[in-house]
Amino acid sequence: MAESASRESRREAASSLAERYRWVRQWTEELCAPLSPEDCVIQSMPDASPARWHLAHTTWFFETFICKPFIPDYRPYHELYEYLFNSYYNAVGAQYPRPERGLLSRPTVREVYQYRSYVDHAVLDHIETAAPEQLAAMEGTLVLGFNHEQQHQELILTDLKHMLSHNPLAPVYTLVGASASKSAAPALRWTGVPGGVHSIGFDGGGFHFDCEGPRHRTLLQDAEIASRLVTNGEWLDFMRDGGYARSDLWLSDGWRTVREQGWQAPLYWVERDGAWVQFTLHGMVPIDPAEPVCHVSHYEADAFARWAGARLPTEAEWEVAAAGLPTEGNLAESRAFHPAPAPPANGGMSQAFGDVWEWTQSAYLPYPGFRAEPGAIGEYNGKFMSGQMVLRGGSCVTPASHIRATYRNFFPPSARWQFTGLRLARDA
Repeated sequence: MAESASRESRREAASSLAERYRWVRQWTEELCAPLSPEDCVIQSMPDASPARWHLAHTTWFFETFICKPFIPDYRPYHELYEYLFNSYYNAVGAQYPRPERGLLSRPTVREVYQYRSYVDHAVLDHIETAAPEQLAAMEGTLVLGFNHEQQHQELILTDLKHMLSHNPLAPVYTLVGASASKSAAPALRWTGVPGGVHSIGFDGGGFHFDCEGPRHRTLLQDAEIASRLVTNGEWLDFMRDGGYARSDLWLSDGWRTVREQGWQAPLYWVERDGAWVQFTLHGMVPIDPAEPVCHVSHYEADAFARWAGARLPTEAEWEVAAAGLPTEGNLAESRAFHPAPAPPANGGMSQAFGDVWEWTQSAYLPYPGFRAEPGAIGEYNGKFMSGQMVLRGGSCVTPASHIRATYRNFFPPSARWQFTGLRLARDA
């Protein structure tokens, strides 16, 4: 009887992994379903990638880290795909130059979908037939692959938005979830973050990225954090007060960037006939003062906070304030793909998850005791711990099952094309 129960447990584990694999892979393709082949091949800047590349790279990940090491006699779909679709894993081999991904007309989008199908069949067949010890050995990498693909689902939408924004036709990706709010943002209130020694970092069951740990103690001073995100209306006030023209508000690197790039408003904002509009995945729409401001850099967020007589929270303050809150909000499953106004105030910190990634004042650095995994997998996060700032909370294009209070996103301080905004903090 014990052996029968063990077999049933193994079947359930394999079935669960296969179901999760199918779900993640299908959601990627669903996101790309509204796109034409032409939409899928354009690269609008070096930091962004064509949708076709994301479709292929996520497949490359499973082929490289599951099929090749775990499936006996596996035959790669194409020997050059290891080079074409490797992103930055030096331990795997050389990579096709990132800024030139949009120069490739082949493989076609159709061929990339065939590549996905080929690898999907191999992975799913192996999940169903692998011996228990082999399934256990590859489970961690499989789950990493699921989360890796979810990151690229978000990038598909952010890179697509950047690409479509260059088109004078202001193309519409989807009208699902498009609606104008009819209410004002609730008044901003302050929530206390108690000082003292707190523990932060991942500590529990389930998946987490290596950079979220180890859990450790950190000392905080008494502080307060805003009840909601900064809104478009508040950002307009900042602009009217000369926020982009006042050097006293800006970090030195930020002020230089403002002048070099000619920033006068958040990315995708355009002034027409004296009114501001913005490009969204629903097309061009008027600025809604109640919505969270979005597509601002860390430099801009820091300058706004200084103008407002406040500051950005540290990542530790944010995590302590968000601890215990449900991971609910305007996330990708809402299909709005655009930030929404804060709900009526009910005490505490609202909009902690979803809407926009929240810049913090914390540099992306290793936690005490952090050690990268050996081999190529160890290149996933650790080697980027320089010149980046931490963001928390997820956005309107982050899958709900992907986010948690300990999640540490990171981007350079000048980055604007992600769904990034801010929440204020201040010393108590």
